[in-house]
Amino acid sequence: MPAGPGRPAEGPPAPLRVLELAQGTAGPACGRLWAALGHDVIKCEPPGGDYLRRRGPADGRGRGFSFAALNAGKRSVVASPADPDGWAQIAALLDGCDVLLTDIPASAARGTALEIGALRSRWPALVIVAVTPFGYDDPRSAGHADSMLAESYGGMAAMIGEPDGRPLSLGGEQAAHAAGFAAFMGGTLAVIRRGATGAGDFVDVAACDVVAYLDWKADVNYATHGQVTPRSGALGDRWRIAPAADGWVGVIFQPDRWKDLVDLIGDDRLRDPALQEEAVRERQVASWWPAVTAWTQSRGKEAIYAEAQRHGLPFGFAANMADICRSAQYESRGFVIAKQGCEATTAAVGSFVHCDRLGWRAGEAPGLDAAGSNAIAWRRGPGGAATARAEGAPPGGMKGQAGSGRGPLADVVVVDFGTITAGAAVGRLLADYGALVIKVESAGRPDSFRRWLPKPGMESADGSSASPLFESNNAGKLGIKVDLTTEAGRAVVRRLVAEADVVIENFRVGVTAKLRIGFEDLKAVNPGLIYLSLSSQGQTGPEAGNRSYGSTLDLLSGLASVTGYEEDGRPLWSTREVNYPDQIVSLVGAGLVTYCLERGLRGIQLDVSQREVVTWTLQDSIAEYLATGRVPGPAGNQRPGRAPHDIYPCAAAGQWVAISCETDEHRRGLLSLLELPDGQVSEQWWLERRRDLDSRISQWTSARSRHDCVEQLEAAGVTCAPVLDAADRQGLSRFTQRRVYLNGATRMKGYPFVLADYKPPAPAVAPQFGEHTALFTDQAAGRPVRAIAREALARAARHPTAP
Repeated sequence: MPAGPGRPAEGPPAPLRVLELAQGTAGPACGRLWAALGHDVIKCEPPGGDYLRRRGPADGRGRGFSFAALNAGKRSVVASPADPDGWAQIAALLDGCDVLLTDIPASAARGTALEIGALRSRWPALVIVAVTPFGYDDPRSAGHADSMLAESYGGMAAMIGEPDGRPLSLGGEQAAHAAGFAAFMGGTLAVIRRGATGAGDFVDVAACDVVAYLDWKADVNYATHGQVTPRSGALGDRWRIAPAADGWVGVIFQPDRWKDLVDLIGDDRLRDPALQEEAVRERQVASWWPAVTAWTQSRGKEAIYAEAQRHGLPFGFAANMADICRSAQYESRGFVIAKQGCEATTAAVGSFVHCDRLGWRAGEAPGLDAAGSNAIAWRRGPGGAATARAEGAPPGGMKGQAGSGRGPLADVVVVDFGTITAGAAVGRLLADYGALVIKVESAGRPDSFRRWLPKPGMESADGSSASPLFESNNAGKLGIKVDLTTEAGRAVVRRLVAEADVVIENFRVGVTAKLRIGFEDLKAVNPGLIYLSLSSQGQTGPEAGNRSYGSTLDLLSGLASVTGYEEDGRPLWSTREVNYPDQIVSLVGAGLVTYCLERGLRGIQLDVSQREVVTWTLQDSIAEYLATGRVPGPAGNQRPGRAPHDIYPCAAAGQWVAISCETDEHRRGLLSLLELPDGQVSEQWWLERRRDLDSRISQWTSARSRHDCVEQLEAAGVTCAPVLDAADRQGLSRFTQRRVYLNGATRMKGYPFVLADYKPPAPAVAPQFGEHTALFTDQAAGRPVRAIAREALARAARHPTAP
């Protein structure tokens, strides 16, 4: 049977050939995913190698843990594009390449053969993915990527930290990893389009755009009610971080579960009848919170977590790297694969997605063999990328779906059970790039995001809602309501699934089996289904059935343990307003579905653990613990290889500037502004004098406006970024010009990256509750689901976005 929309082409596609001309974290994180999935990734390094090779923390042989984590499974060649012989080697590799992954911006490529226009002219079928801090054409992308700067400019840093403290970057390199995940999806979409058009594409990923995309709730809330969401920290919200006897726990519960919390704590101070009302509890938190902390301080963190879960409360404990390495949940799923005392050459953790047919290679990081690397060449395989291009059929599992301006996922049918953020956001991303997404809601329990109204009075006449939060995650979809507890409701679902390509669900583990819409149930209806399960901890393991929210996963993943102020060592989470684990997993889930469509992988369940996705971004910290026994803790905004590296106050209250100095030249420029002598300015020299120098920087920044700070720092050659909040973002044209946000009657999140040759059309307005039910339950029509969905979306009102 010939390949149809979203159907696999005959025979498996050849492995992709990926040339990685990128250093640091973001680009290599993307390349690591392709290498782990079995593709041939050749890392092209400058003389001396990727700068992360030498950056600590490192193992006993001086190899950085971060480098090993990000480059496992790749091969390496030393070749500089500035050297004629080096460029000849790179050009020879590009002759047989499918994807070029680069972090070289326009300012550095100008006038060379690495300019995007020159590359596309010489290799028209090449997919080029550029991952830079501020975008390919932005002059600020000239330096090495820095997550703190991206999180500052993108807005997330303004949301993290205590209300009276300085803004914080999340632990690890979160902006860079998120950009890597976005690049993986964007590159895969471009490969799919090449399968239809024979032409490559240019994917422009800016780390700060990805951050702003992930912080969409703050932006939409500000647009709706005109108030910037403040940082809530560990104690400024209904959910709080409390001390345990041996660490910290998150006290996390919804208002209707107050009785369960009272039963768990068992303290009479909580039984005051007045505290039954949420408004009273919020006003009088000082009267009852001490009873909670007295209880938590008397018990171990893991015991509290287990007991709270038995009461149905989604508590989490702040797991550090030692806890993760001995976690029964992670052990049962084979997530931590390295052993105590390991060297840094091998990846410390395995896959965050369980699927035998997908495959996952741990591998080792390549050595830097400058002497023999020039002989490197692409591995031979069935067909091969160069041969496929010559025949006008690039490798991939989707052929002929995305031509003539159609989206890469055109006519792919998705049945979307996803709710709130993680699941629903995956469906939105797939719809953005052409998929026909049918959102299925329970007749008795609509997606709760419909009721999360940032502004009173937005209810629609039928009692559903016009929530802008719901709109952002569900634009571009059709919507039906069915009663999944009845055979009639399940029959409607089976009809949809029989003609679908993808199913998305993020129910609590066990719910799909109870409703008889699990993978095995639906695979019996459609053996070619791609079934994505996004659960908090995965479908298996002793903690799989536990309850959680994004804040629970902040803690259990280890992220909170390395986020916070170094002065007090207290863990911090991304807060309920951001829920970073929910946001980042939407990029991962959509990328994996897109990848399976491109590869023609069918009849599979993708078991994705949200907790493991976040922990995967911290694998260098796990490797450090396994090799040295050191348990990393909160480091504030400090990061290895950069000094100073922090956020400083400006003259106006609540305004900040982030400064990151990686080189002696950066530090000399800063010292000139401080009117200090510039003798010895090494990183070590600076760190030895850090307290005094930080004080001098704060004095300098505090005497100036944020605009003046940035202007003078940039003029002195110091890498920096203003710390923007949601109000600042809406005053900038950049995020709407690059369509990170869509403006119109309402503000809505847009897209995390830019494809040069495909601009997603304005999405259809999110469906009202059950709006399209009749179209798909009229059995007399007997028409294909795909045709009905295509026509309904063509008729749907479009989001009124600005040009």
